[in-house]
Amino acid sequence: MTTTPLTDGFGRAFHYLRLSVEDACNFRCLYCLPGGYHRAEELPPLTVDEIRRLARAFAGMGLWKIRLTGGEPTVRADIAAIAEAVARVPGIRKVSLSTNGYRLVELAAPLRRAGVSSVNVSVDSLDAARFARITGQDKLKAVWAGVERCLELGLETKINVVLMKDLNDQELGRFFELAKKLPLSVRFIELMPTGENSNLFAKSHLSGTVVVERLLSEKWTEKPRPEGGGPARLFGSLDSLGSVGVIAPYSKDFCATCNRLRVTSRGGLRLCLFAEADFSLRHLLQSDDQTPELQRTVRDLIGKKEVSHYLPEGKIGNVKHFAMMGG
Repeated sequence: MTTTPLTDGFGRAFHYLRLSVEDACNFRCLYCLPGGYHRAEELPPLTVDEIRRLARAFAGMGLWKIRLTGGEPTVRADIAAIAEAVARVPGIRKVSLSTNGYRLVELAAPLRRAGVSSVNVSVDSLDAARFARITGQDKLKAVWAGVERCLELGLETKINVVLMKDLNDQELGRFFELAKKLPLSVRFIELMPTGENSNLFAKSHLSGTVVVERLLSEKWTEKPRPEGGGPARLFGSLDSLGSVGVIAPYSKDFCATCNRLRVTSRGGLRLCLFAEADFSLRHLLQSDDQTPELQRTVRDLIGKKEVSHYLPEGKIGNVKHFAMMGG
């Protein structure tokens, strides 16, 4: 198996794979699936064996961190088996999970035993009524119980908050206090456009600089980005157990430190969240002896990766909604 690092034409090295395992979701978040999920794909999601082969091939090219995403990954009954298959691949050092959290009370312990060490939970509001309005589900109590279970088990826990003007921006202070009192990271993510949320984006997009400016005014200080970290700018304070992060895709040079690739739940390689198309890898995941060909194919495709997304120019690629490619 090759171990030559995977790099693109702009000198960026990739060690982080966001792997969608399911595009279905039981929530109807305003910014992602406001009309609910409707299956468009005829083929089923990748099998555990296909996922294991995919992880093995990418690990052989220097990727050591894999995040399991969706849709909602815990919709799959075999999510713990998927996590274990990925965690056992030589070279994979960290397995993370992004989830809406509705099954974490029951799944946190099995996932931890399977090898998951980090969990990102979407909590777009700390107010039950507002949470229900944003997500289409009155499940804040259950989701928060899942967060508490993750902390109890010692899982690295992050809270994802999609920042939306006049929807949850008045809760910044409550989230800051949460990061002070609990050993978790709150991540504010700028609202991004898709083919299905254009009206929401037009009225609710709020720059991440609003959060950064308030953090600085309240004496939070910026922290170094950890190894393998994503694009978040991280902030801490002397009296905080946790941290606050800001992910601002419209900021200058956001893509300069890109270290991640994406694979959809049907095995399509996405070179950027806002790419125009996927490149199918599934036909190269049918036997273990296909690994060299799969790696050659990925290396060739990396040459097509652009230097940046083009969000400021209004280009969103073929993104109908984020559930289709793992966010």
